[in-house]
Amino acid sequence: MTNSPADDRLIVALDVPNAVAGLELAAKLGDLVSFYKIGLGMLTGGGLALANELKQEQGKRIFLDMKLFDIGATVEAAVRGLAQFDLDFLTVHGDPHVVRAAKEGAAGSNLKILGVTILTSLDRADLDAGLIRAGDLPELVVARAINAFEAGADGVIASPQEAAMIRALPEAVGKLIVTPGVRPIGADLGDQKRVATPAEAIRNGANHVVIGRPIHRAADPAEAARAVLAEMAGVTAST
Repeated sequence: MTNSPADDRLIVALDVPNAVAGLELAAKLGDLVSFYKIGLGMLTGGGLALANELKQEQGKRIFLDMKLFDIGATVEAAVRGLAQFDLDFLTVHGDPHVVRAAKEGAAGSNLKILGVTILTSLDRADLDAGLIRAGDLPELVVARAINAFEAGADGVIASPQEAAMIRALPEAVGKLIVTPGVRPIGADLGDQKRVATPAEAIRNGANHVVIGRPIHRAADPAEAARAVLAEMAGVTAST
């Protein structure tokens, strides 16, 4: 066990079947990792209980990745309920009415609301199939980021390939950029289509990188986490 603080720029996604498996992975990673993401797929597997255990008993930071989208009143009520758990980050879709409602629900808490721009598993063909307006995908991501910031979002979720463009925005000053779609050098891309390495993402302006499968599916998750941390060591964000 190390006494040095963990680099919380690394967020490990607990994309495992249930809370028991999540606790087992956290035990393997120990003091190496201080920040975990719990997603929608874990919700019926004890996700909130796992979040409470890691936050209250182990002192970890928690990113609840729910990607909420609904009418404003429903989003506000849902976020108000989640805010009582003293978590750190929560995702909602970056549509302005959703972001505004989420910020109302989070009022009085330390919960940071992050707006999803465009999912990192999507490309232009996927947007066409979903009847999303024409345009270059990075430009659409930046436009959605601006809308989310103007609606009050504390940060956005965007692929590392768009992080630099978002970081350069006047609206992004003091805001968080959290990037999924991050793959260490040599890792399988899985279902991600817009990817970069951890170092590239940080250099492009990301505050945090989210990594799941390359760590939790590794033969030695702790060693995989160490490799990511070593890759990010000494790397600073562009300004």
